[in-house]
This record gives sequence, structure tokens and C-alpha cells, in this order.
Amino acid sequence: MTATLIQGGRVLRGEFSAEPADMLVDGETILAIEPPGRIGRPDAQRIDASDRLLIPGLVNGHTHGHGGLGKGAVKDRAPLETFLTASGAINGSRTLADKRLSATLTAIELVRKGCTAAFDLYVEYPLPSREGMDAVAEAYAEVGMRAVLAPMMADHTLYDALPGLMEALPEPLRRKAEAMKAQPTRAILSAARDILVHWQHDRTRIRPALGPTIPLHCSTDFLRGCRDLAAEFDTRIQTHLAESKTQAVLGYTKFGKSLVAHLADLGLLGPALSGAHGIWLEPDDIKRLADAGSAIVHNPTSNLRLGSGVAPAREILAAGGRLGIGTDASNTSDGQNMFEAMRLAAFLSRIASEDPDRWLDAEEAFRAATETSASILGFDKLGKLEPGYLADIVFLRLDHINYVPLRAPALQVVFAENGAAIDSVMVGGRLVLQAGKLLTIDEAAVRREAEAAAQRLDEANQDAARDALPFADIVGHFCLAHARAPFPVHRRLPDRP
Repeated sequence: MTATLIQGGRVLRGEFSAEPADMLVDGETILAIEPPGRIGRPDAQRIDASDRLLIPGLVNGHTHGHGGLGKGAVKDRAPLETFLTASGAINGSRTLADKRLSATLTAIELVRKGCTAAFDLYVEYPLPSREGMDAVAEAYAEVGMRAVLAPMMADHTLYDALPGLMEALPEPLRRKAEAMKAQPTRAILSAARDILVHWQHDRTRIRPALGPTIPLHCSTDFLRGCRDLAAEFDTRIQTHLAESKTQAVLGYTKFGKSLVAHLADLGLLGPALSGAHGIWLEPDDIKRLADAGSAIVHNPTSNLRLGSGVAPAREILAAGGRLGIGTDASNTSDGQNMFEAMRLAAFLSRIASEDPDRWLDAEEAFRAATETSASILGFDKLGKLEPGYLADIVFLRLDHINYVPLRAPALQVVFAENGAAIDSVMVGGRLVLQAGKLLTIDEAAVRREAEAAAQRLDEANQDAARDALPFADIVGHFCLAHARAPFPVHRRLPDRP
């Protein structure tokens, strides 16, 4: 790759200012950022960034590429556990091509919304597979993104995972639930090992990880197995942690302790572990995570869509914890808009306290969606526009109405941007989106393929969707009863005076 000189733009830098500057990119790396006209490289390819604001690519700390084909599949007013009853119907019957296509759709939307790297927990039925994860990796690579890819795994079904749920089912449904068996622990761990041993993708761009889906859904032997695999192969682990109040309450029922305490006792806490959502965390657990260097990924869009609550973002930062931001899946967030997630993270902190000093400010939200999420993915030179960092850059049009008039560019990025002002996106010094056109893939062909696949999969999964309906109602009432139980923390607004 030749050197590239980006001239004439404003550059949003680490000190959260956006002054006019030129930027020299050599290969994948930013070599220099200087006031306009000071960089002399006559051999460099030039990019005119006049009337553009350059920001680091946003980093999605938690998503699910399998949700790309599931847009519109999750019904309105579906809490988390109700949604999980239909997971097989939403994600079932998929071919290898479907798995790749779903990841492609997710990656396209991420790039178009200004995101250049993501942590993807990808589910396959009945087992994760080397072929499936290779297809997902190839999808991200073809679109031009960075990604950390973790097979999402569990050795308990929903009905075995939640204490008392199986017994709460009426007899005909109970027999059906008892017949739904997860794959054996050893088989899942063997499949995960196979993926890690045979990982063939460029780790500077696409890295493997492990995704034990929810602590309640995983046996202690399975969680210990994930811990040991992560240590052996030097990979990250991400799990859904205290996402719903039902999970938090039933953690005490099942383990006699909080979910975080359970993970701590199993030796999973540490810098390699991140917990997605982290809503129903108690103060002691927030401190325990922070002290261990573990991170929480705030997913405000899906947390609101599923009615799960609002994560204690300020408490996490105040404890010295790492806070990232994610979108979650397109089937539960209805898209991959990191700008929206970043803005909601800042704004939701303002309903948690009347004290403005406890609100997330724009810079904190921006850092969570860039630098900290990059650290959660394991990229230590990503998420900032500074010399020595990877050249993942989003070009925003300053003539867009979001920035007219232009008073505080950095503030307006966090509080006003929605992805509409994106002109171009660069990943590792290579333009993957230019003047609104994706350069790496034929989007029209992807759309045709997606529409045909959605119709075919909806027809193939009709019986599974119908069979899930009676479970959804009972699971919903079961979880609602536990969600109304007393708990030390409260993460929702009251629905009465």
C-alpha cells in the first residue's frame, strides 16, 4: 500500500477536539497529524477531506451477526426470555450460505453506520462449527471490517437453565421442553477447540473468541472449559451478564450467589472477560468486575427494546471499570447504529440521577464507543486518531444539516449524528465506503439474496415458530413473576406515581 495524505479536514483527536489538520497514513497506520500544509510527501496519494470531519471508526463491543437476517422477526413487546423461546424459529434451517449472508448484512450496516470493528457472538444450531465461523469471518473480511468472532454456546436449554421453569410448564409442554436437549458439554467444547485450532484468518483483522451465552445456561464444567480454552489460545470471552432481572434473581436461586460472584468463583474474571449488558449488577459486583479488569458492554438500544432496564454506566466508571458500547443484534435492536447507541448511553444516564455530575458526558460516551470497546476486542492501537494508531477513519460531511451551524463538532458527533452524514469510511488505510458507495461488495446482489433467503427461511421455520407460541406466553408470565421479586438494585423507571 502506498502512503496516503488526507488533506483539508478537521480531525477529532484524543483530547476530544476537532481542529483543521492533515493526516499521513502509511500502510494501515497513521504516521503523522499536523496543521494544514506541514506534511511534505509528494509521493503520497492525496484525499481531499475539505468540509469533512474525520473521526475514529466506532467499535461495536457486542453484536450478533446472525441477527442480520432476523430484522423484523422479533414481535413487539417481547422481553428477553420471551424472545429466547423463538430463537430456534428465527435462526433455524440456515445453510452455510445463509450464515455468511446474515453476517454480510450485519457488516454492511455497521460500515454504513460508521463502525469499523465489532465483537460478534454468532450462534449456530445445533453446534458451532469451523465451517460456519469461517463463513462468518469471510463475510466480515469481504466487506472490509475488523471483527472478533465468538461462537455463542450453551449446554443447557432455556427450560433447563431457569430454576423452576420446567416445573411451571403444563404437562404437554413440559414433555416437549424435556425433549429439547442442548448438545453435550464435551461436544460443544470440542467444537470450540476445533475452531480455535484451525483458525486461518488474519488475526490483525479477524480474531476468534469464545461466547458462553448466559451463565445460567452454562454448567460449571462448561464455563471452566471455556476459561481453560481462552487461556490456552489467548482469546477473549464474552457472556451476557445480568441482562434481565430474571437472570439476576434466579442466579441466587441456582448458585446461592450473584452471577458475578459465580463467575469469580470459577476463575473467569479478568481482563479477557467482558459482560454484555450488565444491567442488574449490584455495587459489590461492579467493584469486583472493575478490580479484576473485566469490562461491561452497554447495549442501550436492545435494553430498551426488550424492556430489560438501564445499565449503571456511571457506577461502572466510578468504580474504575471499563465501559464499552454495543448495538446487540439487528433482530433485537432493529439495526446496527452505533451513533444511536452512543447517544442513548449518554442520555439514559441522565434519568438515573438529578445530579449533572453523574451524567455521562459526550466525551465519556465517545471513548466508550471507540477506545474502550477496542480494548474489549483486544485491539490496543484502535479507536483514536493519533500517530501510531490504525487508520480506521470515518469521514463526516460538515455540510450535512447535523452540523449546520457548526459550533462544537465533537459534541455534535455524539448528540446529533445518526450516520446520515457519513461520506466515506476507511479501514486500515483502505477506503471501503467512498462518497456513499460501498466499494467492496455488490449491495444490490446482497439485497436480492437476503429477500429470497428471508422468504425461504420464514417458510421453513413456520412449524417451529408456531410451536414456540404457547411456550412464549408461559415463559413470559414465569419471568414476570421473578422480575417483580425484591432485589437490591432497581434499573427501571416506576410505571406508577
